[in-house]
Amino acid sequence: MRIQSQNETRLTGKVVLDAMGSDHAPHVEIDGALAATRDLGVQVILVGQAHKVEPELRRCGWRGDGDRGIELVEAAEVIAMDDPVATAVRRKKKSSLRIGTKLVSDGRGDGFVSAGNTGAAMATAMMVLGMLPGVDRPGLAAMIPTKAAKPTLLLDVGANSECKPHHLAQFAIMGDAYSRSVLGTLNPSVGLMSIGEEEAKGNDLTKEAFPLLRELDNINFVGNVEGRDVFSGEVDVIVTDGFTGNVMLKLSEGLTEAMLAMLKRELTATAVTKAGAVLAKPAFQKIKKRLDYTEYGGAPLLGVRSIVVIGHGRSNARAIRNAIRSVKEFSEHRTAERIEKGIATSSQSVAYL
Repeated sequence: MRIQSQNETRLTGKVVLDAMGSDHAPHVEIDGALAATRDLGVQVILVGQAHKVEPELRRCGWRGDGDRGIELVEAAEVIAMDDPVATAVRRKKKSSLRIGTKLVSDGRGDGFVSAGNTGAAMATAMMVLGMLPGVDRPGLAAMIPTKAAKPTLLLDVGANSECKPHHLAQFAIMGDAYSRSVLGTLNPSVGLMSIGEEEAKGNDLTKEAFPLLRELDNINFVGNVEGRDVFSGEVDVIVTDGFTGNVMLKLSEGLTEAMLAMLKRELTATAVTKAGAVLAKPAFQKIKKRLDYTEYGGAPLLGVRSIVVIGHGRSNARAIRNAIRSVKEFSEHRTAERIEKGIATSSQSVAYL
């Protein structure tokens, strides 16, 4: 007899999207939502201030709820990027973040996407959706491009600036489940970010987390990894605290932008390099695509009961479209249920973790 998971729900085929989140809202959200309904076969519930969103939808030819797979739900308030998280989440109960996550909690959508205030999105998700059984802290996961054919999943990249050893063990379980279900990795290798490969190296956090990860059942823990291993593609999942992970993520994004800018400058410096650039253009376009953060859309917040994907404030329509795709893949593969099962069946009991 099959036992139903506490988190298992019937999929709706709908994704809830915060229409007021990005720096260029609601334009990029509308364009991304329309692209998602066209390309991915999903329906999108846009949540935002109707007097701003509806005119833009009408200009795109939208004729009302249900047309082109788009539904609009009013949210009178917006949590801005510079709003204090605790105050805004508590007071702005009619915000697009609050109403959007409530729609998911009520079963009207399979997941939620926002390119708005990251801290507010996380706090709202924890409050409205709740945590999976056995998970103490959610983890933001980011796809890091590597020299191999597949990216590395890095978490946490900002949800928790300070962590305890058992939080890293839970991140390992969640990252393993995501890599297996969404990325299709059969036996993901999991590494612990440190300053040396030896078990004795690192700070108190990594030294205490190491034995916890080593004892986890069904986790292919390969030990400590270093910063240089992030881009090698040899490790599928790397766990760290949110402070370190966020610095690593921002560093990789800045380095990518700098390298592409330097490459473009050098390739257009002389007539000879321009000619070479024309011949090499297909290869450069492939590299640029692999390094483009919009290919991944945003960072999934793992550990809450339904999937939440948080994007950059500077997200464009392509990033929004691919964030919606991430929700679709996460939901179809029932990744939350896999995470819940992984936590429950681990050799580390919930109480011990």
